Amino acid sequence: MSAILTQRPVVQETEIEAIPFPLTYLRPRQPKTFHHSIDVYLKDSNATGNIYFARHFEWQGICRERWFFECISADMLQSLGVFITKEAQQQYVCETFAFQKIACEVNTFAIKQCSFSLAFRFLVEGKLVATGQQQIVFANKEKRISRLPEHILEKIRQYEIEMGE
Repeated sequence: MSAILTQRPVVQETEIEAIPFPLTYLRPRQPKTFHHSIDVYLKDSNATGNIYFARHFEWQGICRERWFFECISADMLQSLGVFITKEAQQQYVCETFAFQKIACEVNTFAIKQCSFSLAFRFLVEGKLVATGQQQIVFANKEKRISRLPEHILEKIRQYEIEMGE
């Protein structure tokens, strides 16, 4: 039996030049997270040293205002209108006590043209102790819901997470 042999064409090997590829294309954008630290004192607790649940709502307000001031607009957009808290909630994961340092993390989600929501995570030594959220609506000076300026929406989007993160 005879075998039929065919010749394959000779392909000349060439070097492929590496083209730089920005790493931002390889991984999704990571949102910014705002961090604020809260010192807890006896005045924040009951007789057994447990922190009053209402303090967490107070801390949401403190962290929200600090985030607005430092990250969004130091004047809180007062010349254009007001921010209104439409809804707020808090979920407690475990007890906190006097003299603990509470770390608060703030992100945004559900961003729309006139409103957005804030997600709060409260931690003690890296352990989650509570979560919360607020829906914020922007209104003009006549207290009518208004569109947020685009440059403000861009700043708010920098902190955006998918809910459930």
